[in-house]
Amino acid sequence: MKIVYSHEKCTTCKKALKWLDNEGFAYQLKDIREERPTAEEFLAIQKRLDLPIKKMFNTSGAMYRELGLKDKLEEMTVEEAVALLAKEGMLVKRPLIVEGDKASFGFKEDMYQQIWGN
Repeated sequence: MKIVYSHEKCTTCKKALKWLDNEGFAYQLKDIREERPTAEEFLAIQKRLDLPIKKMFNTSGAMYRELGLKDKLEEMTVEEAVALLAKEGMLVKRPLIVEGDKASFGFKEDMYQQIWGN
């Protein structure tokens, strides 16, 4: 079953959940502020997807700007970056969906169709 890490006020999350519902997928919903993957889980996702670490961050969020991560992120190790994601859910690009060896950050219908489509 898919685990969807979401934030209730996030419009992108709402669009993603609507898509999942329309496609008939079952999922477990988790509030990204309260329940987040561990640093080890984030690291495993990053390696499995071969994803640039910046793609895992909510770069348009207030916390990203407040912490000055635009400049700091490039200097961080991957381990430091995933530790930050595991500590603060509002830094994670939402929604994050994980199921088995698949994962996705954010929502784009064509990407969802490719990754999660029936």
